Amino acid sequence: MARLTVISGLNRKSAAVFLVESAGRRILLDCGDGLEPGEHPDLAGLGRIDAVLLSHAHVDHAGALSRLGEIGNPPVLATARTFGFLPAAERPVRTIEIPEAGAFRLGDLQFTTGRCGHAPGGVWLHLRTARGGFIYSGDISLESPGMPFDMMPAAATLLIDASYGDRDTSLAAQMDDMAAAARSGAVLCCPAAGRGADMALAMEKCGLDVVLDDVVAAEFAAATGRSLPATDAKRARPDQVIIATASNAESGLSRQLLARGGFRFIFSSHVPKASPACALIDGGNAQWMAWNVHPRRRDILALADHCGAKTVLPAFVDMKEAPVLSAALGSRLRLERETEI
Repeated sequence: MARLTVISGLNRKSAAVFLVESAGRRILLDCGDGLEPGEHPDLAGLGRIDAVLLSHAHVDHAGALSRLGEIGNPPVLATARTFGFLPAAERPVRTIEIPEAGAFRLGDLQFTTGRCGHAPGGVWLHLRTARGGFIYSGDISLESPGMPFDMMPAAATLLIDASYGDRDTSLAAQMDDMAAAARSGAVLCCPAAGRGADMALAMEKCGLDVVLDDVVAAEFAAATGRSLPATDAKRARPDQVIIATASNAESGLSRQLLARGGFRFIFSSHVPKASPACALIDGGNAQWMAWNVHPRRRDILALADHCGAKTVLPAFVDMKEAPVLSAALGSRLRLERETEI
């Protein structure tokens, strides 16, 4: 029998760490770190882990890889692009590449992957089980203009990204709103290995000239096969539309421009309480605007129906703040820490 145990990531926005035990193997799905200062998942009681499967390279899914020694230094499985996005100091010694859309085996366990639409190289994971199959979505988006999403297969149990809870507005409308807000110049902050290329494509489509930091410029070139002008902290101007890392002005060009002063900032990611973005927004000196990089309520329900899921675990959200989604899932909703899959 296969069993899922939630270590972190259920019923609140927190690090993604999920344990699957099946066929004599103990597998971690993601090994993320907390988004708030000082918040780290408790790995102490896990014991020895046989392997870690990464959905993508963002810190809340891969930020605790430096702690692999606490769980027996298992091999880490991820796509080639995901490994490439990990900071050099955090790349594990033992690595195994998996396909972005395909199949692989881990002993007797049979997995299928598909592209997640949230991050370059990111994947969802399907595990064949005796109870009808299990899917871990990682972070997903069905609306990205530049990052494909591969439809999931049937599965009786679905552990799905529900970060937005009841949010149901479209990315297309959000793109238009952000372009209007940025027209006179703004720094649009984004994470590395994320939505930067999509933002550039969307602002271009809305008729805006954009400049990119070196990180986003490289990602844009890889995604589109063409280049856009790049800038740095010395050359950037407040009247430009600048797409820059990092997502909350905690590092990268966005941090440098914040220190320089005189720039408008628009944020669209989760905002940790101790981040520069939080202080700017609370002080009325920056704007937060929605930009969907996670599924809307309608997407979650459509995927649950498409997969034929009898059990749905909505990850990365406090379900008390998502009453419409909760009601719509009905008897399929499960928030317990342990589940047979």
